[in-house]
Amino acid sequence: MSSSPSASSLEPEASATPGSPAGARGPASASGVLDGTGMALVIGCYTLWGAFPLYFHLLSAAGSVEIIGHRIVWTLGTCLTLIVARRRWASLTRVCRTPRLLGALTACGLLVSVNWLVYVYGVNTARTADAALGYFINPLVTVALASLALRERLRPAHRVSIALAGVAVALLVVLQGSLPWISLVLAFSFALYGLVKKRIGPEVDALSGLAVESAVVSPLALAYLGHMAWQGQSVWQAPGQGWQIMALLVVAGPVTAVPLLLFAAGTRRVPLSVVGMSQYIAPTIQFLLAWGAFHERILPARWAAMVLVWAAVAVFIGDAVRQLIRRPRPRQRPAERPGSRSAPGAGR
Repeated sequence: MSSSPSASSLEPEASATPGSPAGARGPASASGVLDGTGMALVIGCYTLWGAFPLYFHLLSAAGSVEIIGHRIVWTLGTCLTLIVARRRWASLTRVCRTPRLLGALTACGLLVSVNWLVYVYGVNTARTADAALGYFINPLVTVALASLALRERLRPAHRVSIALAGVAVALLVVLQGSLPWISLVLAFSFALYGLVKKRIGPEVDALSGLAVESAVVSPLALAYLGHMAWQGQSVWQAPGQGWQIMALLVVAGPVTAVPLLLFAAGTRRVPLSVVGMSQYIAPTIQFLLAWGAFHERILPARWAAMVLVWAAVAVFIGDAVRQLIRRPRPRQRPAERPGSRSAPGAGR
């Protein structure tokens, strides 16, 4: 996953509308009006992210690092293809010529690569439930980082949610005798990724940002994949694999890019608070897959921790819904009566 959630609430930073000034938001999001197409885009995005374990299970013959190497390289190829098709070279060049943005996107590329690596490792070692727990905790970690790094004031409901999530992690440590490191690395790496993206969000469009993030880590990915191929240890060189597994690895590019582009399009059409609350679709699907499809053994300690995390999420979402209901709706100007004088400048 590679979105850019807001640090203060369940509201991801919206991408600029193509052709609009950087940071400008689409009219639907600004007015808080629900749009059917936008909701379909957002739900589709998070549903695809939730179904990712099914795809990575098809790649179980490959190692986690090799999968991430291919994911980086083919994501870059997909982004460059889209940039050429949409003639977005000017935006990409501007980002690459701005040292501050380039440095921030380099940090993003490293953080999201760590996130991807740990996520794939978790899925391919029968720890999908741990990965889902990490993405349930992630928004709460994001809010905590906002308070520490951006000095944003925590609402009482946020404090309760963070406390419940902290108790859940402590419970896992006590009952399992080990730290749920997969969940914590996923939660913190993506929260830090979101924090950096929030700072530069209005200045970088989604496609250019993903292209640069992939490009900065591509040399490492290519070096590793080249070494594996030279040693004859690549998964596609193994007997009985061949072009089938290679085709699945190449698909990693579109599989990564498409949900991100759906996310960018959806955030311009629906209220951002709705987009933020929709992010729990993905870990819910992941947890159900771990339990129902992959038949992972979920110990009582994990169930107890998940109940606490779900309680934290319920408090968090309930507070966000209450804020949304109480938010004053923008007044609409009455329609002009037939034959009345047009407003100054109308019709120009």
